[in-house]
Amino acid sequence: MLFDHHAVLFLISASCGAILLFSFIVRHYFRKGEFPMTEIARKRWYEKLPHPYILLFLIVVAVAVLTYFLPPGVYDRVVVNGRKVVDPTTYHAVDPTPVTLMQFLTAIPRGIVNAGIVVVITFISGAMFNVLQSTGAIEHGVGYAVKRIGVGNYRKLIWIVMLIFGFLGATVGFENNIAVTPIAVFVALALGGDVMVGAGMAIAGIGIGFATSPINPYTVGTAHAIAQLPIYSGIAFRSLYCLCAIILTGFHVTGYMDRIRRDPSQSLVPDADTSGLTLTRPIEEYELTGRDKAVLSVFVAGMAFTIFGVLRWKWYLNEMAGLFLLIGIVGAFVGGIRPNRMVELMIEGAKSVAGGALAIGVALAIQVVMKDGNITDAVIHGLVTPLQGLGVYASAVLMSLAHCLINFLIPSGSGQAMATMPVMIPLSDLVGMTRQVSVMAFQIGDGVTNLCYPTVGGMLAMLALTRVPFDRWFRFVFPLVVKVVLLGWVFMCVGIAIGWN
Repeated sequence: MLFDHHAVLFLISASCGAILLFSFIVRHYFRKGEFPMTEIARKRWYEKLPHPYILLFLIVVAVAVLTYFLPPGVYDRVVVNGRKVVDPTTYHAVDPTPVTLMQFLTAIPRGIVNAGIVVVITFISGAMFNVLQSTGAIEHGVGYAVKRIGVGNYRKLIWIVMLIFGFLGATVGFENNIAVTPIAVFVALALGGDVMVGAGMAIAGIGIGFATSPINPYTVGTAHAIAQLPIYSGIAFRSLYCLCAIILTGFHVTGYMDRIRRDPSQSLVPDADTSGLTLTRPIEEYELTGRDKAVLSVFVAGMAFTIFGVLRWKWYLNEMAGLFLLIGIVGAFVGGIRPNRMVELMIEGAKSVAGGALAIGVALAIQVVMKDGNITDAVIHGLVTPLQGLGVYASAVLMSLAHCLINFLIPSGSGQAMATMPVMIPLSDLVGMTRQVSVMAFQIGDGVTNLCYPTVGGMLAMLALTRVPFDRWFRFVFPLVVKVVLLGWVFMCVGIAIGWN
């Protein structure tokens, strides 16, 4: 390919930027002569990943450079049942459209614009929670609950909270539960844990419940429609996988809690900011006042109405953001907070999650660049083609791995389903795999990895609210992701063996 002067300018700029950034990382992480050849240095590199913004920016640069070398191609789109999906027989090459320097420079701003409502609900969730927290009702409610159950029964309380969050993830969704995640941190700290325990209960509970849900409308529902299967068919087998995955998550979280209770130095987040999230008095002193009960009633009623709206009226983030704002205002009024102070608290709460909120837009810049360069379909085609001609068991496992890789670049469940399932379904028919197993391969690859990819905006928003840095979260959750994926492969193999259809 012959590059014009715009291409040369971009490549030179990108190369210089990448070299400068890489040299900074090397100097910062491998200082004092320590290199990753030694065991200690290898451990330090694993423990100190670069900031998510740096990781995301390097990925944006890499994808932008890739548009100059990867032959672009597209599938034609057709409308099926009101959805625009790819026609798997129509892949063809198109004229190269490598990103220009200006497209690259505007990718992050355009990503933030595209992520608008997720960014907004993150800010509003932070604002709402800070207001409710300032009334003291949440602290008093958590303290009273722990007092009634007993700190010694911490495993019991963790399991209760885990199952609640898992249920919310399976029935309500992922981003829809952003606002409730800080509650788990309060509980974890009250039990003598750290913020990672809270994030594990909330984010992992919601994430695994959502990923493995038998009634997930974004993944299972969309994939079933494309595969021409009855919506939510095979629910019993999928429900068993969901339950086993949530139980596995519970053991993962309680195991970490046991370790840090025995040896606090094992904590992954010893330096986490816990201001405003810890109990301020001995457990036995906590009681609920009438005002506490009123504020908690506003919160619980508001969240219950939100769940009802999601299930009954198909509410999504716009409606939820408006309701969260109302919950914050009413909670402030009931909690005796003056209007001016309420506004100040909302601004403080929004500030506390600004880093995570903006990271969502930076993550979406990757998709913006791929779309500009017409390489999204090319990546999908390149990952799917090698699966042809393999045995049914190998195809199922590799199909889920392909979805794992694609999910890094297309973390939207419904978006990935519409882009990949029209290609995967004929492939599964060709190798003798049932369509239910093909849908499960997609469900595993798309959903479970949402917990460890920095390109998943909802997860970054939850980490911001629970005050857990991404690098520490990755160390905690990656082993769990591997376990749940392996469990999913076992279920897929059983499904193939019994002809699950």
